[in-house]
Amino acid sequence: MWDNSSVREDSVAVPARAGRTRVIYVMGAGRSGSTILGVALGNCDGVFFAGELDRWFARSGVPRGDGARAAFWAGVLARMRDATDVFATNTTLMERSSAVLDPRNWGARRRLRARYREVSQELYEAIAAAGGANAVVDTSHYPLRARELQTLANVELHLLFLVRDPQSVVASLGRRDVPERRFNEPVANAYLWLTYLFSVFVFLRHPRERRVLVRHEQLLADPAGVVAQILERCGVQAGVPDMAALRTGVPFHGNRLIKDEQVALEARPPRVAHDSPLTRVLQLPWRAVLARLRPTVGATADGAPR
Repeated sequence: MWDNSSVREDSVAVPARAGRTRVIYVMGAGRSGSTILGVALGNCDGVFFAGELDRWFARSGVPRGDGARAAFWAGVLARMRDATDVFATNTTLMERSSAVLDPRNWGARRRLRARYREVSQELYEAIAAAGGANAVVDTSHYPLRARELQTLANVELHLLFLVRDPQSVVASLGRRDVPERRFNEPVANAYLWLTYLFSVFVFLRHPRERRVLVRHEQLLADPAGVVAQILERCGVQAGVPDMAALRTGVPFHGNRLIKDEQVALEARPPRVAHDSPLTRVLQLPWRAVLARLRPTVGATADGAPR
């Protein structure tokens, strides 16, 4: 289920630097389209879509479900040394932005950091080996997880800062028809503020040649073009897959999308769910900040290339 048979046969992935595992990390707020972006990248030759790997710690390396997904991740776990000590800890302290704001967490974060980094690096190496991949896509979102990954000596980290119109994100966070936790508008805006604050910090301290801002709206408008640009920026020489027939593969965790074996990402104009004056005012500073971040892929709102 994790093959890439829909990709051109002549595509070739360029290996990361010797001894390093190439990781493509999708950072930003939830409900921004990271799962479909990860699925699209995972259909490219030499790229493995691993899903939200922060959940790997919380679930002790065992995904929900059975069949091919369970078999693959059991194989990953078998390639690794024992990580029981880390499974027994609260690794969300290393990932959730709100954890940094509570001084009571600082000591626990300091004690956990070395092992968290060590196991994370070993996890990526095991996934790449088990999947026969030259690049692993992690859609965990959290900027603080990305900050820890920046320190890993044997990981060549490529950051994709994925952003979406805040009106759509806030509306999605308030939906009642999804199993994920629901947030009211003020809380959703506070979450966006905190996420973007840490994301911009992590983005700007990452090497320019290994970071890129990706707008969800541009991905929807030109899926093949945006994916092709991301592959180029990440040093992956692979053909763009058929966006109408994307195999979801065996990601460890993700949203409802991964329940289907095949999905489509067809070009369509973006649609803003609603227009809230409160969200418009609260997110205005971030519109200005994000507009200045470079490099980006896709085009500007008026169609001009960046």
